[in-house]
Order: sequence, then structure tokens, then C-alpha cells
Amino acid sequence: MPTPLDQYTQTTADWRTTLRRNAFRTRMVIFLFFLIYASLGLLVDMYLATNYYPDASLWQLFHAYITFSLIPYATLVMLGIAAFSLLITYSMYDKLMLLGTEYHEITPTTAQNVAEQQLYNVVEEMKIASGLRFMPRVFIIEANYMNAFASGYSEKSAMVAITRGLMEKLNREELQAVMAHELSHIRHMDIKLTLTASLLANLMIMVLDVFFYNALFASRGSSSNNRSRDNLAVIIMILRYLLPVINILLILYLSRTRELMADAGCVELMRDNQPLANALIKISEDHVNHQAEYSAEYTKTPHEQVRLESYIYDPSEAGIASLSTLNDLVATHPNLQTRLEAIGFKKK
Repeated sequence: MPTPLDQYTQTTADWRTTLRRNAFRTRMVIFLFFLIYASLGLLVDMYLATNYYPDASLWQLFHAYITFSLIPYATLVMLGIAAFSLLITYSMYDKLMLLGTEYHEITPTTAQNVAEQQLYNVVEEMKIASGLRFMPRVFIIEANYMNAFASGYSEKSAMVAITRGLMEKLNREELQAVMAHELSHIRHMDIKLTLTASLLANLMIMVLDVFFYNALFASRGSSSNNRSRDNLAVIIMILRYLLPVINILLILYLSRTRELMADAGCVELMRDNQPLANALIKISEDHVNHQAEYSAEYTKTPHEQVRLESYIYDPSEAGIASLSTLNDLVATHPNLQTRLEAIGFKKK
């Protein structure tokens, strides 16, 4: 009997190396976000300080702040805003992820049929295998397309959601692979990391906008000879257009990196790469075969853009482009061939 993997040859792939390599890349990206955010705060401090020290050079201002001769109030305020915003975002994120969908939660007592009971059992099995201390909440989304995602900023707040289409079209082993992938996202703290990166990126743009227009109008209306302020204004104006591009590229790179890590984490938990490979191929082929139907279904479901980066499969890869925005010119997920090669399957 033909299988989805008949068109592929099995190759050597080291999931341990994939995990280590992508974990290092993730740490570097998150470090870069915090470094850029702190540097922007320092830039704001220096810009504001030119009002009080008009004769000071940029180096003198920079040295005064990094040696704490001057207290970087703007940087501290920005860090405080980021911490508060993250706390609020973490507490509301689960509700946002299910917004606009028709869903219900599955528990051992509320499962409506054998398939739903099997899904709960599979999640419980993978929870034990992954070493998670808390059982994630399990949700079914009433949709025909095949997709799934995980959410939660901690093990205790974790949840997984799976569409009815995926639950009904995959066999038990493939379903296990999808759940192992999603629980790997929770194990690796992917939701917390991507939320932190996205929030810092948005806060940076908001701060830059404020000081961009301040610098723009101040330079028009001021006749004072303040070279440091003028130089900082030029830097702010350049960053206003450059930083959004850098943020988008870093976030998309982080998203692709975490997907490859979750794939490797699935292989680690199952000790077998075939179930995930079969599941990914089935999901991709199903989207291609039902492109028009799923495109309409994704489009009519509100707030799909919120879930797009978290889905196990990016619908735009199957030509469903209605979800795309300017931020999605670069893919949020590695393509199917890249993911299969990473876990040991290459097309013949």
C-alpha cells in the first residue's frame, strides 16, 4: 500500500544537533532583541539629555550613561513598560489565540466521541513522555482544514488546539507526532520567547515613532546650534525606517528556528521520524487538494493572523495567500522539504 513517504529516501539526520544548533540561534536572537531595546532606551536618554547639556558631545553623553554618572531614566522606564506589557500579554494570550473560532474544551468527562477521547489520551501520553508537570488544556476547533497549535507562557498555562479536520484525517501515530511537536513548543518555552520578541519589537517602533516626529518638528523649528542633538535626530530618523525591517527579519528567523526545534523535539519524544514526516506531508497535500475551500474557511474565521505563526503548517505554502500581509513576505515556517530533510527525509 502506497504511503506519503514513497517519494522520499531516508537520510541521516541528527535531531540532537538540530536542537542544540537552533537553541543557540534562539538565544542569540533574543539577546539581540534585548540589546537593541536597551540601546534604543540609551539613545532616547541621550536625546533628552541634549536639552540639559547642549555642549556635551555624543561620546561624553554615552560615557556618562554607561558609567551611571547620569541615571538612564528613559531606559529604566522602557524596561518597566516592557515588563508590565509582557505580564498583561501573557495573561490574555490564550484567549486571543482562540478568538474568532468555534471551539470546545476536551476533558476525560466532556469528550463527545471515541476520536475526542483518543485525542485527549494522546496528549496525556505525550505530556508524560515530554516530562511536563502539568496536563495542557485540550481544545477542538470546528474547522475542516488540518492544523494545530500550542499556546501558554508556562507549563501551567499551556494549551493545545487541534482542528477537527486534522483529528479525523490523521491516524493515531500521526496524531501523536503532531501533539509531540506542539508539546515540544511548550517544553522549549517557544510561546514566551516569540511573545517577548514580538512585544519588544512593537514597543521599539512605538518609541521610535514618538521621537521620530519630535526630532522632525524640533529640527524644523529650532535655530540653536546643538550638534549632538542634530546627530541623534539623524540616527533616530534612519532607525525609524531601518529597525522595522530588522525586527521583521529577526522575528521570522526566530519563528522558523523554533519550528525546526519542535520537529526535532517530536523525533526525540517518539524515537521515530516517520510519523511526523507522514503527518506533515498529509497536511500539506490536504491543503493543496482543498485550496479554494480552505482559503475561504481561513478568510472567514476572524483573527487568523494571530494564529498564523503558531500553526504547525503555514497555509500560505499551499498557495492560500489571503492571510498574507507585508509582514509575511518572508515565510514564518521553513518549507516542507526543509523540514523533512531536517528530520531525515529527502525527495527522490
